[in-house]
Amino acid sequence: MSFWDQIADIFRSAEAGTPAAPTIHELIDRDDADRQDYARWKRTLGRRRLMDWLTDQYAVNRAGARTDEAVGFLDTNSSKGFVIYFHRTNYGKAEIQHFFDYLKERMLQLGYRSQISDRRIFPRKDWVETQERHYVKPRNTYREGSKLNQRFGNVMIEFELRDDVPHNLRLRATVYQDAQYEEADSFAALMMALAAEEE
Repeated sequence: MSFWDQIADIFRSAEAGTPAAPTIHELIDRDDADRQDYARWKRTLGRRRLMDWLTDQYAVNRAGARTDEAVGFLDTNSSKGFVIYFHRTNYGKAEIQHFFDYLKERMLQLGYRSQISDRRIFPRKDWVETQERHYVKPRNTYREGSKLNQRFGNVMIEFELRDDVPHNLRLRATVYQDAQYEEADSFAALMMALAAEEE
């Protein structure tokens, strides 16, 4: 199986949800301590370092060169994204969770709205899988006779843990190939927008 097929399988397996029904399904609700820790983390160089590494790896990928083994990129007609294999890095759970929440915050700053933020826990054969998800959509106002601006498409951000140990983090932008929608902005533009310093 090619490296590209392995990345596509990661996205497919996360959606398959076998067994189909999670043991626990709840909304994500960070407590005050989490929010304060997140606010501190955003002021650290760790946030910038992680974002810089990701954008550098994306540039390497676009140039056709080999990326770090801890990251992979999805590139199909309708979906583009990345997966970071955090189990192959030295990042801790709190920092990864903050980065997961930060990606959502950046999407909201880019004119998106939160559709859902939830946590699902599944029993797997050899581990307990926890999936935290932020699903965001572009803010749109329908006007008669005009196409909808889908921006970068609908964006799903997922943080997967196995036995409460971070495994990977995925971001996938899915665009519509439909006459109702304007052509989506490029994934490269999304990566640049995510990496830009906050206004």
